[in-house]
Amino acid sequence: MDWLHMSTDILRFATAGSVDDGKSTLIGRLLFDSKSIFEDQYDAVERTSRTRGEETANLALLTDGLRAEREQGITIDVAYRYFATPRRTFIIADTPGHIQYTRNMVTGASTSDLAIILVDARKGLQEQSRRHAFLATLLQVPHLVLAVNKMDLVDYSQERFEEIKREFSAFATKLDITDLTFIPLSALHGDNVVERSLNMTWYDGPSLLHHLENVHIASDRNLIDVRFPVQYVIRPNRADDPGLHDYRGYAGQVAGGVLKPGDEVTHLPSGLNTRIKSIRTADGEIAEAFAPMSVTLLLDDDIDISRGDMICRPNNRPNVTQDVDAMVCWMSENRTLTPRTKLIIKHTTRTAKVVVRDLLYRLDVNTLHRDEGAEGLGLNEIGRVNLRVTQPLFADEYKRNRLTGGFILIDEGTNATVGAGMIVRAE
Repeated sequence: MDWLHMSTDILRFATAGSVDDGKSTLIGRLLFDSKSIFEDQYDAVERTSRTRGEETANLALLTDGLRAEREQGITIDVAYRYFATPRRTFIIADTPGHIQYTRNMVTGASTSDLAIILVDARKGLQEQSRRHAFLATLLQVPHLVLAVNKMDLVDYSQERFEEIKREFSAFATKLDITDLTFIPLSALHGDNVVERSLNMTWYDGPSLLHHLENVHIASDRNLIDVRFPVQYVIRPNRADDPGLHDYRGYAGQVAGGVLKPGDEVTHLPSGLNTRIKSIRTADGEIAEAFAPMSVTLLLDDDIDISRGDMICRPNNRPNVTQDVDAMVCWMSENRTLTPRTKLIIKHTTRTAKVVVRDLLYRLDVNTLHRDEGAEGLGLNEIGRVNLRVTQPLFADEYKRNRLTGGFILIDEGTNATVGAGMIVRAE
C-alpha cells in the first residue's frame, strides 16, 4: 500500500527537550509501531543493541545516524526522518538536547508546524525544557505538545503528570502559545505513542500519533497576504521550439496568499501592475497556487523582473525597507556578533550586504530577562538587533509570515551561516 500518495497533507514537526528525555526513542517508537521501517533496518538496530550489551532493540538508533551519536548515545545534528499514515505524511526533525546545540534546535523548528517538548516524568521541567519551549514560540511554531515521557518509571502516576502539567502551564503564561496539548507516555514501551495506553486509563486524551494525524494546520498558513519572491527567470531555448519565442516565466515558492490566473498583481521594486496570465507546474497549468507550492507565473506584460524581486497585490504590499529590527540567534563559534559587524543577509530570494547598527539587548532564554548592557552575542545566544541593509528588502513581521519575516546571516569571508533572524519590525 502506497501510504505516501494516499496522505492528503504534510505535517512537519520537531522534537526537543533535555538530554536523555527520550526524543530519539520516541521517534523510533513512532516509526516502528506505525510500521514505517524495513525489516533490515530493525535487524541492524537489534544487532547494534546486542553489541552494546542491551537486551532489547534500542529504537533510538533508528534516528541517531552519526557514529558519534551512536557512541555517545546522544543526538548532535538535526536528524530528519519521514513516515506516512493513510491520513498524513510526516517530516520529523529530531533536534539535540544539549545546550551547545541550541542553534540546531532553531534550524529544526524554523519550518515546523508543531513542536514536541519531551519531559522526563522523574525529573520534571528542566532548563532545556523551558529553553526549547521558548524557542518554539519565538519561532512561531503554531502547535506545541508537552509529552511527559518515561511514565513507566513513575508507576504511571496521574498525580505526577498533573504536577508537571501545572508547572509548565504556569511557565507557558509568559509565552505566546496558541495551541498547547499535554500527553503522558512511555516511548520505551509504546504507551500513548501510537495506541492508547492500558496503563493510564485515567488519561482520556488522544495518543500522540492520533493527535499528529488530526491537528489542524491548514489555517496556520497566511492565505491573505500574497507574497511571491522570484527565484528564477525561465527563458527556454527558442531554437528548440519556435513557439517559445515569447515565453518568460517567473519561478519561485509561494510565500503567502492565493494566486489565480487573471489576478492583478504588483511587481516590487518597480511598483508596476500587471495580471497573471497562467500558473504552471511540472505537471502543467493549474487553476490556483498557494503556500508553500513551487510554481512558475506567466504575466500579461513584459516587465523587467529578476531574482530577488517580489510579486504581491497592489493594495497589500510587504514593507520595503533597508532598516530591520529583529531577534537573532547567533550560530558562530569563531566570532561574536557586535555593533558594526558586517555580514551578508539572505532574505527570501534576495541577498545583500548588511551591517549591525545596534545590539538592543541579549535575552536570557531561561529567565526571559533582557540584558540591555550586553556588548555582543556569542554562540547560541539570542538578542534583538538593528540592521542596515544595502538593498531594500520586501519583508513582513515574522509573526505575520514566517517566510518573508525570516532570514539568515552569512559570513562574508567563509560563506558560513552564522545567524538566523526573525523580523520584529521593518520600516
